[in-house]
Amino acid sequence: MPQDSQWPGSRSEETDVFPAVSGELTDPDQTDALGTRSAYVHPLEPEEPGAGADRKRKLKRAGLIAGAVLGAFVVLYGADLLINSGDVPRGVTVAGVDVGGMSRENAEQELRGQLEPRLNQPVRVRAGDVEHTLDPRETGLILDWPATLDRAGEQPLNPFARIASFFTTRETGLATNADQAMLTTAMDGLRGKVDRAPVEGTITFDGATPVPVDPKQGQSLDVPGASQLLLSQWASGQVLDLPVGFTPVKSTPETVRAALEQFAKPAVSAPVTVKGEGKDGKLAPEAIAKALTFEVIDGGVLVPKIDNAKIGEAVGPQLASTEKEGRDAEIVFEGGKPAVHPSEDGKKINWDPTLVPLPEVLKLADGREVKAVYENKPAKVTTEEANKLGIKEVIGEFTTKGFAQDSGVNIRVVAEKVDGAIVKPGDTFSLNGFTGPRTKAQGYVEAGVISDGQPGREVGGGISQFATTLYNAYYFAGMKDAGHKEHSYYISRYPPAREATVFQNHSGGSVIDLKFTNDSDTGVAIQTIWTSSTITVKLWGTKRYNVESVPGERHNFTEPQEKPGPAENCTPSEGAQGFTVSDTRILRDAASGREVKREPRNVRYNPQPKIVCPTP
Repeated sequence: MPQDSQWPGSRSEETDVFPAVSGELTDPDQTDALGTRSAYVHPLEPEEPGAGADRKRKLKRAGLIAGAVLGAFVVLYGADLLINSGDVPRGVTVAGVDVGGMSRENAEQELRGQLEPRLNQPVRVRAGDVEHTLDPRETGLILDWPATLDRAGEQPLNPFARIASFFTTRETGLATNADQAMLTTAMDGLRGKVDRAPVEGTITFDGATPVPVDPKQGQSLDVPGASQLLLSQWASGQVLDLPVGFTPVKSTPETVRAALEQFAKPAVSAPVTVKGEGKDGKLAPEAIAKALTFEVIDGGVLVPKIDNAKIGEAVGPQLASTEKEGRDAEIVFEGGKPAVHPSEDGKKINWDPTLVPLPEVLKLADGREVKAVYENKPAKVTTEEANKLGIKEVIGEFTTKGFAQDSGVNIRVVAEKVDGAIVKPGDTFSLNGFTGPRTKAQGYVEAGVISDGQPGREVGGGISQFATTLYNAYYFAGMKDAGHKEHSYYISRYPPAREATVFQNHSGGSVIDLKFTNDSDTGVAIQTIWTSSTITVKLWGTKRYNVESVPGERHNFTEPQEKPGPAENCTPSEGAQGFTVSDTRILRDAASGREVKREPRNVRYNPQPKIVCPTP
């Protein structure tokens, strides 16, 4: 008969005869570790008369008892098999509900009764430091009752396991089906709440009051692990701790407090005096706070960073009277001729060297002052340079006319801006770059434009006429074209293949520009002359070339297509043919008349569509 600790009392009736051993004598009446008394015959002592017969009687009695016990166990085991066949094993729990020993039907009823009230309840989850609830229906979670009971299995045939089930419990968990798309959407939404990059500790300011901000390690939801845990335990009614990965930070609350006490608080404890030449400025604690940030370095230490530009903006106006504004030499046109207005050097505070001692000054309780460092700001174009530029004669000019009143306003504004501009030898002039944004703030108005082949209106409309005029002026001055673009549709008031457009987006960014490079050894000055009906651009410098334009014949004509006009403010148009045309610039040396080079250019104009307005 097997000797196994899983058989309760299996040794209680068993008698062993131990072999003789040497050593200390053992009490014949002592019991072994299992509680059985052992007959022991000492090898040095003879058996008493009748002892053998008595021993045989005891063995027989023990055997009968053991047989009876075994028989009873077999009967009980068989009855248990018969009665509980097909039931849920004893000791089984599902989501904390005890269904052991029940039939599958009763177990499912018990589970439904206990768990179904939970099914529509929000599932509470915790992921890192984020707590949230999930709606089971919106998450796509559905309990599979038959599969859940399948997990529990059937009553075991192993007698030891059956006996153990009276004393142990086993949690099998729930079998859950899920709508994968809904589960993925729910997990993505949860990730949006849980996931975050690591945030180092810092110090912010509420006015002039420093506020410590403790670091937060980064965290990211383990989506596969979280999904699996949710599927298996969502109906448990417990808060589910979802798996999360963490990203460490370098700083600690202690290093934040150290920076607070050692620098932030002293820094804004009092104003700082900036001593200028003849006048002082006061840097208020609030201004210091706005310019002060902290950076975390290795070891988690917070190092202060001061934005010198913000310091300059705060205290600079107080010291403006101690500075001097410089001025470049300008070419002005007096009596129709260029003249040089002299340059003037400026003197400005250089804030970077001025504020070098500021970090140490901010730690002090007294003597909180720095001295302003001034530097001379030479003019970019000095009087001497302007006089040496060789700007003495007209080297190229062009005039266009025929613009509307609103377009004329924009042309006048841009002409006034460009008038007197100097282009040094080797420099490139950009129309968009020189004027900057062309919006209402600069004085431009809404005027007509051509958009997609039909009339439209934009702020700054009409500037392309000025661009065309400037292009032809530097064309005949022999300047090097550095980039321009013709209109998509031919405009009859401009020479074919010898015109230009410009365009900026609504934020003022350059989209289509007009540029030329002064590739001569002398300077160039731009003069603009505006009237209510014409715009003239003249380039002054030292003449190098006589320039001739040779237009080509139009060819490759294409007919316009009909295009429906807008529902409102529609202007019908017959359209115009598209064609290809060329222009050749011939440059001849101004002194000798010798041809220097020819520059052909081919341009393709699209047909301008025929605009058909809707019937009223």
